[in-house]
Formats: sequence, structure tokens, C-alpha cells
Amino acid sequence: MSHQVHIYTDGAAKGNPGNGGYGVVMELVGTGYRKEFYEGFRLTTNNRMELLAVIVGLEKLKNPGMTVLVVSDSKYVIDSVVKKWVFGWEKKGFAGKKNPDLWQRFLKIYRQHKVDFKWIKGHNNHPQNERCDALAVMASMQPKLSVDTFYENEGGKIDF
Repeated sequence: MSHQVHIYTDGAAKGNPGNGGYGVVMELVGTGYRKEFYEGFRLTTNNRMELLAVIVGLEKLKNPGMTVLVVSDSKYVIDSVVKKWVFGWEKKGFAGKKNPDLWQRFLKIYRQHKVDFKWIKGHNNHPQNERCDALAVMASMQPKLSVDTFYENEGGKIDF
């Protein structure tokens, strides 16, 4: 499949849970056109930020039916989709699964495009992955961080 857009993503969290962020680099194939996006959150997890980065990248696409390559260093995200686990979770209403809010949001936008996934090793001098990592870390350290409402109110309750 010839891709129209490449979306590179990364997520970060300090403390896991802790303050976190995501970074996205989008490139329109064959044009040199490139956009970057990032956002930081005051309390979240690394996996939530990895998944949110993919979601945000897909949501930024302006036209449905685009052919997209998502490149990520997250085995959590890549394996969940490529190995089709997320579709089984969906059939079971995401019972007992983490991040159901984000997986539902992902599936809604994922189904609007033709998306392939590629896993790459993180921190391996891949220029776009390194940039996404820098954006995610920088976003997590902003003085004013967004609230990951679902995580703080629903999914992040920890019993000691």
C-alpha cells in the first residue's frame, strides 16, 4: 500500500503514573510538508500517552479514507492492533481492560482510514522517533498541564 501520510508517535510519563505527554510528527509523503503536535498531562501513564499520540495523529487527518502509516515504539499499541486484540476487547465491552476510553476513541478514528502500523525500537537514532520523544518529554514538563480526566476520575484509582 502506498501511504499518503506517515504519523510518528511517542508517549512519556514520569513516575508512571505521573506527569506525562505525547508527541506526534506527521509527514505528507513526497511533499516535505510536516506538522508537529504535543500535549502534557498532570497525571497519566506511559501507555495512555503512547495510545493518545496515535489517536491525535489520526484525528488531525482532514479527509476520511486516507492511507496512513503509523510508526511507534510502543509494543502495547502496535501489538494490540496488529494482533487484533483490541477487536476482541471491543466485543467484550473492554471488560477488565485498561484505557477503554482511549481504545474506543481510537477505534472510531481508525475505522475512518486505511491504517498500517510499523514498530521501531525506541531511542535508536530514528530522527522522527527521537523528535516525538523530545516533544513528549517537553510536553510533560510544561508548567500548565492538562487533566487526563478519565484516568484521574475512573481508571487511575489504585487500591493499596
